[in-house]
Amino acid sequence: MSQPADRLDGQVALVTGGGRGIGALIARELAGAGARVAVAARSRDQVEEVATEIDGLAVELDVTDRTAIERAVEQTERELGPIDLLCANAGIASGDADLWASDPAEWWRTFEVNVLGVYLSARAVIPGMLERGRGRLVITGSGAGYLPGASSTGYTSSKAAANRLAETLANALEETPVRVFLISPGLVRTEMTEGRFADDAAWTPSELAPRLVRVLASGRADALAGRYIHAEHDHIEDLISRSEEIREHDLNAVRLRR
Repeated sequence: MSQPADRLDGQVALVTGGGRGIGALIARELAGAGARVAVAARSRDQVEEVATEIDGLAVELDVTDRTAIERAVEQTERELGPIDLLCANAGIASGDADLWASDPAEWWRTFEVNVLGVYLSARAVIPGMLERGRGRLVITGSGAGYLPGASSTGYTSSKAAANRLAETLANALEETPVRVFLISPGLVRTEMTEGRFADDAAWTPSELAPRLVRVLASGRADALAGRYIHAEHDHIEDLISRSEEIREHDLNAVRLRR
């Protein structure tokens, strides 16, 4: 998917939810491409393990805490340099209980992490990016936010909100040098998904989302800002070559058609 030219030397990236799963894979991919990476998550031991592996910065972070987010951005920029790329990847899945039998605090916590966390992270980095005249945000969305047949309300509703937040934020920044991307990693086998799906489910190869993020970080796909890009079902090189058509016909977007 990526090309030899997709080097990220000199870039600084902050990856939330970077201590495990997709976030850790993204952190490794970015570091392998030459970026300096801050790995942020609530579990200190996990972020330290990943950061040590990639010679990055370990940041203990609860993305629902505004003060903690602002402190994480300040720490990253003090120790690594101005942030060029935010990967707003932190996410959790609520329990599978029926809504009427669910724990309200647990249900709402899913929204706090999956939506408020994206909002606070983006809010903290965008002013600096605007001032410097450069920056990219990659928001981890999900097909769960629009695909039919779901019955678990918390995760699906929160991802629908995150999907929409990414697109509208991209619209708001369209006339600026800051670009916002929305990706779906697909169904990746991680600690969060393990046990929730059958072994013979249509699992997405875990390396695809990190490779996609690397391409987006390179700047080659800036014309696709705001579009919904699936790590497995969309071929990023094809989308780049068709970016004018995609924008003209409003493709790769979740829309009601009648």
